[in-house]
Amino acid sequence: MIQGTFHCSVCGRRVQVQNQFDMPILDPNSGFGVCKHCIKELNRFVEDNENKVMRRGKKTFANKLDELLENNKPHIIKEYLDEFIIQQERAKKILSVAAYNHYKRMKYDLENIGGDEEIDKSNVIILGPTGCGKTALLSHLAKRLGIPFAVTDASSLTEAGFVGSDVEVAVRNLYYAAGQNVEQTEHGIIYLDEFDKIARKSGENNSITADPGHEGVQQGLLKMLEGSVVEFVARGQRKHPEAPTIKVDTKNILFIVGGAFVGIDKIIAQRIKKGDSNIGFGAEVVSEKDDNERFNELIHQVRPEDLMKYGIIPEIIGRLPVICTLETLDEHALLRILTEPKNAPVKQYQKLLAMDNVDLEFEEEALLAVAAKAIERKTGARSLKGIIEDVMLDVMFELPKSDAPRKVIVTKECIEEGTEPKIIELEISEGKDLDFEKQVV
Repeated sequence: MIQGTFHCSVCGRRVQVQNQFDMPILDPNSGFGVCKHCIKELNRFVEDNENKVMRRGKKTFANKLDELLENNKPHIIKEYLDEFIIQQERAKKILSVAAYNHYKRMKYDLENIGGDEEIDKSNVIILGPTGCGKTALLSHLAKRLGIPFAVTDASSLTEAGFVGSDVEVAVRNLYYAAGQNVEQTEHGIIYLDEFDKIARKSGENNSITADPGHEGVQQGLLKMLEGSVVEFVARGQRKHPEAPTIKVDTKNILFIVGGAFVGIDKIIAQRIKKGDSNIGFGAEVVSEKDDNERFNELIHQVRPEDLMKYGIIPEIIGRLPVICTLETLDEHALLRILTEPKNAPVKQYQKLLAMDNVDLEFEEEALLAVAAKAIERKTGARSLKGIIEDVMLDVMFELPKSDAPRKVIVTKECIEEGTEPKIIELEISEGKDLDFEKQVV
């Protein structure tokens, strides 16, 4: 350890160095050094400047709040969601109202700084089967509001001290989705997917043994959901005491947690219809359609006590006051999803092929076969594009070899039997398509 008397290169003060903290920055060979008093002053200057920037940022967002609220009333948000999401009317209403109230709460807090009364956060828990549109709903909601949105897999989070990702990773993901802008991050939306995977394995009768992926994670999320300053290191950096950290206040971040919650319909059925053979899983199963209708009827009746029995701790449920439920999509809904929304899979492929001078057409029976295959796979709407991609792969590989105008027709056999779509070359005359000239098998 270097000891002796040195001069501070900033303030000129003569310092008797007895340990490294007397002059934290010191090069004995050149004589350059900065004393601890100057370090403190520099640190205070930086913190004051950061606070000023943060206050300016909040003021800037406050100026935007009136416009955001005026242009995003619940009925306007729902109309926008209707353009992209099929069915799920109840869920669209719940999320529209929750988002609108969340930003009204921000306006109230800004207009009543220092007041005794506060409006609690309206974080949301969203339940629905795989492929019913949970993530799609939230991504379009964030796009409508013009705010950053990040999805984090809750099942990858672990309690401190275990191998895995810390709960702060959710905020860090939002920070990067916001372009590393702290002010934008503090007003965004975080979606914790697969939240049901961190439910206590034994529900109400939790084990006393270590549970790194379950109750510990829920406990770690409590303060974040409620509103606290979260510190995290930048991506690629290891977490250690000397690592520089980024601070984000989660007070105005809207948290939405969701998952399939497989089996919760049974818990609901047991609660509301014990011993009744006409409803719930004690009833005689007639068909898959009846199962879906029964599930849709039950899921809308979920209560906090059902979530507690499933394994979500009461403290978390108290911070998720809004419960949003989504229904199972039947074959008719999947058929509509294929063609009706602005970003429907069929429309996407038609636009892609049009860039190669190709007209794409799906026969009605082919679309029905795609919907039926998605039902068979039990993956909902998320598998629709994958099914079409499998059919179109070879065609999309071959078509760019020529610039000639063509037409591609996808039939029922293409979906069910794997046959190649029909490719028809079109004859051009005076700038217009005439009769089909030749069919390529």
